[in-house]
Amino acid sequence: MYNSAMLKGFKEFLLKTNALALAVGVIIGGAVGKVVSSLVSDILMPFIGLLVPSGGDWRTAHITLGSAMKDGKVVENNVNYGTFAGSVVDFIVIALCVYLITKAFIKEAPAAPAAPTKPCPRCKESVAPDATRCKFCTSDI
Repeated sequence: MYNSAMLKGFKEFLLKTNALALAVGVIIGGAVGKVVSSLVSDILMPFIGLLVPSGGDWRTAHITLGSAMKDGKVVENNVNYGTFAGSVVDFIVIALCVYLITKAFIKEAPAAPAAPTKPCPRCKESVAPDATRCKFCTSDI
């Protein structure tokens, strides 16, 4: 008895709150994210790397602030601006791809038709078709 009531409540929760649609959206979004990331990193970024100076090695660019010996190894303190620039470029290209995919597959709803009106014979303003007096010039229609 308790289990059937709990299952019924869970089913109502899924259907009323659109939790199932949200879950499907998150799963599909994750899958599309992987495809878009692969498109960017495997297809587009090699071409972008050709256009950027230093032959695609620009992601490793850094400024060394200092170095120290730790456990017999030289440890450098770097500002990795190439990594940051690469992340910014990745973001811009991924955002552009998502925008283009969204524009290709999701069409905007057509605009709602305008409410019917008729012109006032005296002042030529638009008034409701069943109006008996103009709200602008107060003349009888």
